[in-house]
Amino acid sequence: MTDSEYLALAEATLDAIERSVDASGADIECERSGNVLTLEFDAGGKIIVNLQAAMHEVWVAAKAGGFHYRYRDGKWHDTRDDSELFAALSTLASGQGGEPVELVEG
Repeated sequence: MTDSEYLALAEATLDAIERSVDASGADIECERSGNVLTLEFDAGGKIIVNLQAAMHEVWVAAKAGGFHYRYRDGKWHDTRDDSELFAALSTLASGQGGEPVELVEG
């Protein structure tokens, strides 16, 4: 994947995360600054999603830890446990927000 292909795909992913958070109805505020998306919870805490262009990865920082996602087979997969980005964000957001949150791509 070229750098420009990565950036287009990764930017679209940040957009999709924002749309999914908005559609979820959960008490989560999204703030975007360049290649960094911050999800802030009314219950406290944040999840930071940022692009790592040099590595062609999407990184997520949450109370549960830091996670790196690489694009493969049409999805972003965790480099350690192979979990999918939106499924993992749903789990992390549910844990930090104190309410069930389902984030879906698309």
